[in-house]
Amino acid sequence: MKQTTPGGEQRAWTRTWTGRLCGALLAFCVAGAATAADDYPSHPINIIVPFSVGGSTDLVARLEAKALGQALNTSVVVENRTGGGGVIGWGGAARSAPDGYTLLTQEMSYAIAASLIKNLPYDPNKAFTNITTLVQVPHVLVVHPSVPAKTVQEFIALVKAHPDKYFFGSGGVGTNTHLGGELFNSLAGVKMSHIPFRGAGAALQDLLAGRVQAMITSVPTALAQIRSGKLRALMVASDHRIEALPDVPDAKESGLPGMDMQFWVGFAAPAGTPKPVIDKLNAAMVKSLQSPDMRAQLRELALEPVGSTPEQAAKLVRDEIARWHGVMEKAGIKPE
Repeated sequence: MKQTTPGGEQRAWTRTWTGRLCGALLAFCVAGAATAADDYPSHPINIIVPFSVGGSTDLVARLEAKALGQALNTSVVVENRTGGGGVIGWGGAARSAPDGYTLLTQEMSYAIAASLIKNLPYDPNKAFTNITTLVQVPHVLVVHPSVPAKTVQEFIALVKAHPDKYFFGSGGVGTNTHLGGELFNSLAGVKMSHIPFRGAGAALQDLLAGRVQAMITSVPTALAQIRSGKLRALMVASDHRIEALPDVPDAKESGLPGMDMQFWVGFAAPAGTPKPVIDKLNAAMVKSLQSPDMRAQLRELALEPVGSTPEQAAKLVRDEIARWHGVMEKAGIKPE
């Protein structure tokens, strides 16, 4: 007959009840998370946009805010919290409670800032939980009509023959328009000189006036000028042609397959936001892209719907941070 010591009985009893308590706590936590998602949202949601009203990111945020509010039966407010090249908005969002009531937009500038700006008040790889990449659109290489080149290869030949004659404009050091030009220089084996401006709008005005000869910018920024003939589009920086510019060749057709440069807009929440809440937001945002009205408005802005999973969105951000870090290193752009 098996003998049990008094101490053994006590340990067995302790293990049994510890196991039951852990199981009960786990069940409670799972039930609590599910309840939190079921009850969410119980009050208005705030979306922080780190840039001014009227830009592509702001327009996407406002379209999605309307659709999300209808889907979740709550008010969704867009707050333009500008300054510091986006850092004010991203930093404020990072300090917000991880409860699903403060969201933010992320785009290419977020990935660039990770290597461009020293001492960020947040960890760009850990501060946020991604919800989805909602839309994307390629950049486009545009030149002033006075440039005697009708194709990318003709333009490359011109720049090589006259290296001191051709300048590209940008919205400032480290912006997407700057890094796009540097990426083109690297892939094409040329050295257009960089002229930074205070914003992409100012750079575009000098391009239209012929004071700079080229610019690589997001399609929505230059689309009206391309359609009116005030600028000539030589290439969309993508691996495929796009509906908005069907006659403009893509990067592969132009002989520069590495010039795949997407402007993307995604949504994220502070790290620690419950997964059921993230999943609920993702489902609502992805579903909003099925709306004919939403798709028509995105088409008008030359934006392509994506609607990725949280995991796919997180991978995109990580990949973009790594990619633009490499471009900056090669171009000799130092953190500020």
